[in-house]
Amino acid sequence: MDFLVKRDDLHEYEFIDVPAPDLDAGQALLGVSNFGLTSNNITYLVFGDAMNYWDFFPAQEGWGRMPVWGFADVLDSKAEGVELGKRVYGYFPASSHLVVKPERAGAVGFLDSSEHRAKLPVIYNHYVFTDTDPNYEARYEDQQMLLRPLFATSFLLDDQVADEDFFGAETVVLSSASSKTALAAAFLIKRRGGPEVVGLTSPSRLGFVEGTGTYDRVLAYDDVSSLGEGPAVYLDFSNDAGVRANVHGHYGEGVAHSFMIGATHWDKMPGGGEAPGPAPTFFFAPDRAAKRTSDWGGEGLRQRIADAWGPFVEWTGGWLEITHAEGPEALEKAYREMLEGEIDPAKGHVLSLA
Repeated sequence: MDFLVKRDDLHEYEFIDVPAPDLDAGQALLGVSNFGLTSNNITYLVFGDAMNYWDFFPAQEGWGRMPVWGFADVLDSKAEGVELGKRVYGYFPASSHLVVKPERAGAVGFLDSSEHRAKLPVIYNHYVFTDTDPNYEARYEDQQMLLRPLFATSFLLDDQVADEDFFGAETVVLSSASSKTALAAAFLIKRRGGPEVVGLTSPSRLGFVEGTGTYDRVLAYDDVSSLGEGPAVYLDFSNDAGVRANVHGHYGEGVAHSFMIGATHWDKMPGGGEAPGPAPTFFFAPDRAAKRTSDWGGEGLRQRIADAWGPFVEWTGGWLEITHAEGPEALEKAYREMLEGEIDPAKGHVLSLA
């Protein structure tokens, strides 16, 4: 079964049954057992064309398969080094199955070398065997699906702004402060003990965000005038043009740098008028990952992320509530909540179509 989304209208979607595939030599069939769903997945859809996210899992003309992170089991294999029954973690469509063409299969995992993925960022094409992954803990499977991908983005973002000495800023402002990617970034930045970390959120979520204790201050979107003086770095996880214009307007030339990271307010991206200060730049995690892989080596990068991951996942135990559900109706309900921004920020959905 595949969950398909209309590429030009994210509110239109359907579930379709597909026949079991006949594998070619070198291919393997993975049964997707479960996957996480967060606002990060909506970002994949919003930037599906611009960042080629639709290209990972091709679908019929005009439709796309939503990328998710999760676990799968090897159900059939004609690929050397990929054994039946192996459990893997990686990047999947919101489907019950995925055919891959493993390359460089080894003790740790493999790369999917399917032709349509050849020119796409390698970070998304790597699948890891859980029984040999030194960073895998069965008790944290749910957290890994829900938080590990966005934590990697937050780690790389924190690494870049710290590498730039926060562009000389005394304050770091994060929009969509209740989103899990923003929370992870704030957690990492605050641990450094540098600039003040300020979160912007909707009035209804002020209490939750304050309760996490990871921001120095939390303000509602309509209270931007209380931000104080610059210079400041703006980390925009909402991509809400109106909020961005207000933040830039408040600081003016005091905006030291402005990054766009996500699109939790994906329906408010257009408009907002011209924003004073430097033009925002899009933060693309695979580019930063490629740089740090060059600097530290692949294992060096993975180990640094793993070292930071442990304290973070322990911290989320104080507020994250994980729900499990199976079947098309459960996925449809969670998807619509995510699309409309109605999801409780304290909750995380783990789903399955298998």
